Amino acid sequence: MKNNIRIYGGIFLAMIFWSFSFIWFKIANATFRPVTIVFMRLIIAIVILTTYLYIKKKFVKIRKEDRRLFLMLATFEPFLYFLGESFGLTYVSATVGSVIISTIPVIATIGAWLIFRERLRIINYAGIIVSFIGVLIFVLNKGGGLTFNVRGLALLSLAVFSATGYNLTLSRLVGNYGPVFIVNVQNMIGAVLFLPVFLISELKYFPFGSFEFKSFLPVIELAFFASCGAFILFAFSMRHMGVTKANVFTNFIPVFTAIFSFFILGDKLTAQNIVGMIIVIAGLIMSQMNGRAVKSDEAAILTGKTA
Repeated sequence: MKNNIRIYGGIFLAMIFWSFSFIWFKIANATFRPVTIVFMRLIIAIVILTTYLYIKKKFVKIRKEDRRLFLMLATFEPFLYFLGESFGLTYVSATVGSVIISTIPVIATIGAWLIFRERLRIINYAGIIVSFIGVLIFVLNKGGGLTFNVRGLALLSLAVFSATGYNLTLSRLVGNYGPVFIVNVQNMIGAVLFLPVFLISELKYFPFGSFEFKSFLPVIELAFFASCGAFILFAFSMRHMGVTKANVFTNFIPVFTAIFSFFILGDKLTAQNIVGMIIVIAGLIMSQMNGRAVKSDEAAILTGKTA
């Protein structure tokens, strides 16, 4: 029971941190360009996590067969994911962006089934569908449609597929390495990938000496809570829940984002939003019923997990 509280508490906290990340990015984007924001948050996160690992003496040697997986992990996220999400958010609102990101559970479920043969019970799949319907109800406008920019949609779709690749790759590493170590390595590789992009495209626009600390604060919040806290908590929870069940919780991101946007950015929260929120929660409960996901022997071998 105590372990379940840690697992579910951890993943809920991760979703809250990621929900805030859409708002923090919007605030930071008023001063800094997208790649600059991502590069700075990664550098800050690396300093934080490296210091922690050094003090706790939790550095380990990466096995030769896992080096490719770590490179894939970082390429998917933070590199491709942050490129898609950061540039995508410059074209759409924080709420719409979080809704598109919330399609990750559906794509991840398909990927987990195709690659790992990870299977759930019918009620779990029904819960995923119900939860996604709740998300749609939550964000549909009065005319029955969503307001979004096509370019923003395409970029955020890149983020969705990158996140799916990240989740499937992560599931093969969490059984052999600690969450903090994994996140630190992915951030290090991600920073190396982003460095030439930052130097070539955005260094000349960096506002040296022309911004106040309060403008830099959202970047620090993104680094500490999103790039460190959320990823570590998510990796920890996935280790115990599996890819599909862990990803269903991302349906809470647009719900939390809309609530926080209401209080921080002044966005409206309607009765329709509340109904959608209730449906999301109902679907989430359905998706978690009847124990853990059932994996084939092949999946257990691929993920490096034992019975």
